[in-house]
Amino acid sequence: MLEISSPTGDPMIKQITVSVPGQGLHEITSQVAAVVRAAGMAEGLCTVFIRHTSASLVIQENADPSARRDLESWLNRLVQEEDPLYTHTLEGADDMPSHIKAALTAVSLAIPVLDGQLALGTWQGIYVWEHRRQRGQRQLVIHVGS
Repeated sequence: MLEISSPTGDPMIKQITVSVPGQGLHEITSQVAAVVRAAGMAEGLCTVFIRHTSASLVIQENADPSARRDLESWLNRLVQEEDPLYTHTLEGADDMPSHIKAALTAVSLAIPVLDGQLALGTWQGIYVWEHRRQRGQRQLVIHVGS
């Protein structure tokens, strides 16, 4: 884990590693909130960036898991595996679809910080959207600044 911070209240940048058990939406709200708290800024902006081309980030409902399952099912139906037009297939049937899914979604998010906390809505959570089926680790860079 790489951490770069300034004791003068200047922006803080932290890299975190998130383990993912496989395809799906995996909540990281608490990890991002911990970085915001450590930054000690009352107001500002938190930017989260995922350093991968086969996973993405999303802010989504964190109360009812069926919303996340439906999103994943819809995207899997939209971008199917085994399309005969794919030429990028060396890493498996889920590789090219994962790149397409990441291109259709977001690799960075910007969340306001108010009163030292993420200004998320009541039912919002931050998720890594893993598009590959295998488990692994994803690296995120989190920047908190005013």
